[in-house]
Amino acid sequence: MWNYEKRLQHPVKITQTNPKIAQVIITQFGGPDGELAASMRYLSQRYTMPYKEVTGILTDIGTEELAHMEMICAIVHQLTRNLTPEELEKSGFDKYYVDHTLALWPQAASGAPWTATYFQSKGDPITDIHEDMAADGTIL
Repeated sequence: MWNYEKRLQHPVKITQTNPKIAQVIITQFGGPDGELAASMRYLSQRYTMPYKEVTGILTDIGTEELAHMEMICAIVHQLTRNLTPEELEKSGFDKYYVDHTLALWPQAASGAPWTATYFQSKGDPITDIHEDMAADGTIL
């Protein structure tokens, strides 16, 4: 079980909107190596981990990834709030807006929606940890 503190670990205070940057950053929310996939990766893999110490670490990492997701969503929200129709069209953010308005929805920068195929959970500790390192960009 988690204890949730109702504050961001690292507060986000963006004062200027910038939908072009938001279109790039949103992939860190719902892209193939984004925070949503990372949190699901670790929290799913923990159940078949045969070592209790590693199970705890996977839970801790998965929880941390959820905190990262919260910060990324705050960034995208602050970059896109109160946009005018002209700003939406000029930036190219209008296509996203038609489907989601300014709500946060997990997708890659390309517009591809988040999918569970972005991560693996095979039940083999070596395979799962290797996949974790590959997704996080860690060099073996």
